Amino acid sequence: MSVPLLQLTRVAKSFGAVRALRGVSFDLRPGEVHALLGENGAGKSTLMKIITGAHSPDEGLVEIGGRRVRHLSPAAARRLGIACIYQQLALFPDLTVAENIALRRDTPRAFDRVRPHAQRERARQLLQRVGAAVSPDSEVRGLSLPAQQLVEIASALAAGARIIIMDEPTASLTRPEVERLFSLVRGLRADGAGIIYISHRLEEIFQLADRVTVLRDGESVGTRVLLPDTPDAVRRTEANVTAAELIQLMVGREVSQLYPPAAGPTGGSVLSLKAVGCAAAGVHRVTLDLRAGEIIGLSGLVGAGRTELARVLFGLTPADCGQIVLAGQPVAIGSPRQAIALGIAYLPEDRRRHGLILDLPVAANISMAIHRRLFPRGWLRLGAERSLALEMIRALAIVPPTPQTPARSLSGGNQQKTALARWLAAKPKVLLLDEPTQGVDVGAKSEIHKLIRRLAAEGLAVLLISSDLLEVLGMSDRIAVMRGGTITAMLPGHSEPQVVMAAALGQGGGGVP
Repeated sequence: MSVPLLQLTRVAKSFGAVRALRGVSFDLRPGEVHALLGENGAGKSTLMKIITGAHSPDEGLVEIGGRRVRHLSPAAARRLGIACIYQQLALFPDLTVAENIALRRDTPRAFDRVRPHAQRERARQLLQRVGAAVSPDSEVRGLSLPAQQLVEIASALAAGARIIIMDEPTASLTRPEVERLFSLVRGLRADGAGIIYISHRLEEIFQLADRVTVLRDGESVGTRVLLPDTPDAVRRTEANVTAAELIQLMVGREVSQLYPPAAGPTGGSVLSLKAVGCAAAGVHRVTLDLRAGEIIGLSGLVGAGRTELARVLFGLTPADCGQIVLAGQPVAIGSPRQAIALGIAYLPEDRRRHGLILDLPVAANISMAIHRRLFPRGWLRLGAERSLALEMIRALAIVPPTPQTPARSLSGGNQQKTALARWLAAKPKVLLLDEPTQGVDVGAKSEIHKLIRRLAAEGLAVLLISSDLLEVLGMSDRIAVMRGGTITAMLPGHSEPQVVMAAALGQGGGGVP
C-alpha cells in the first residue's frame, strides 16, 4: 500500500475549557476522495484548520507524505501541497483572476520582477484545465459564484496542491454545475491527488467518495469504505454502509424516520392565488390555494420560478396581474412591510446575507420584524426584547440559549432557527420557506422538519421551497410543480420521485390546481 498523503494520529485540540477534538485519527491516500461527515460542532472545522496550519494540535501526530510535521503554519502547508477551498471563498475581489492565481504560488522575494504576460498565460492554462470559461483579466468581483469556485480550484493547482480540502463545494451550485465539479474532482483523483470532501448531502458522498469518516463530539467514530461511481443497486448490495447507518453514526442515535408524519386534516383557505404574475420576475399566471395547517412543497428545476414566486408574495417584486386573496379578502402586496402587516413571513434562501444580521445578538435579530409593536413611540424596552427572545429560544430550542449571543457565532442550524424565530414572533398566517435546511447537518435538519410540522399543526399555512426532492416528498401535504414561471402540476404528498421529476421536465401530468 502506498504511503498516505496525510496521516493524523490521535490529534487533540482544546480552546480553554472546550475540547474541540478528542484524539481524532484520519488518513488520506493518493488518488482518493475521503469524505468527512459530522453535525455542526462535531469538530470538522477545527480538524481542517489543523491540516491547513491555522491551528496547532495540543496532542497527536501529523504526518504528510510519511514525514512528521511538528510546526505546521499556513505558509508551510501551502509549500507541502495543501489547499482548502472554503464554502466562503477566499479570493481578492478587486484583483484579476490571473493575479489571484499568482498569489497562491510561492511568496515572491524582494525585487522579484512581475511578469504579467506569464501570469496570464499560466492562469489561462489552469482555467482551461478546470473547465472555467473565464478570462484571466476578469476581476473576480464580477464573476458568478461557480466561476469563483473554479478559480479557487485553479489557484490550488497553481500552488501544486496534492491534498485538496473542499468544504460544502456544491452548496450554491446548480445541477449542471455540480456535475462539472464532480467531473473535475474525478480528474484530480485520477491524477493522484487526495481530496477531503465535506458535505451534508449524503447522496453526493455515495456518488463521489471512496471512504467516509464520521466525527461526533470531537471524536472519529468510524471510517467506512464506499463504492463511488457505481449504480445504486450495486452500492446497496456491496457497500458496507447505508445512509441510515451514517446518520446514526453522526447523531449517536437511531434514526427510524427522516421526516415527521403529517399532523392531521387541514383547515380553510388562507392564501389563494388566481392567475398571479409579475413580468419582471418571470412569474406567469400562477394559481394556487394554500390552506391553514397545510404544507405545500414547491418543486421544480433551477430557474423554474420558485424563489421568484416567493418574492412576489412578499412584495419584493410586486405582482402586476392576477388576484391575491388572503383570509377571504383580496389584497395588494406592494412591499415587504405590507406583506408583514398582512401576516406573510418569508425566510430567504441565503440566511447569512438576507436572513440575519450576523453581528447583532440573537435578541436583536428576533425582535427586528416587530420593532413598532415591541417599541411603541420609539422607546427601547430591552426587558421586553429579552423576554421575547427567551420565549422564542425555548420554543425553538436555540443553542446556546443566551439572547446576547452574536448570531455569527451560532451553528448553521441555530442560525436558521433564529431567522425563523424572527418571523414567528410576528405571528404570521402564511410562512414562505426557501431552502430552510440548506447547509445544515442531519440532526439540525431533523429538528427544523419537526418544527415546521409543529407550526403547521398549530394552523400556520406553509409554502416550502426546496431543491432537495426527498425533503419535498417527505414534508409536503401537496406538491406544486413549477416550470417556466408557472405551476404546471399539483401532486399529492409522498408521490413517487420520478413522477415529480417528470412533471418538472414537462413530461408528466398531475393536473393544474
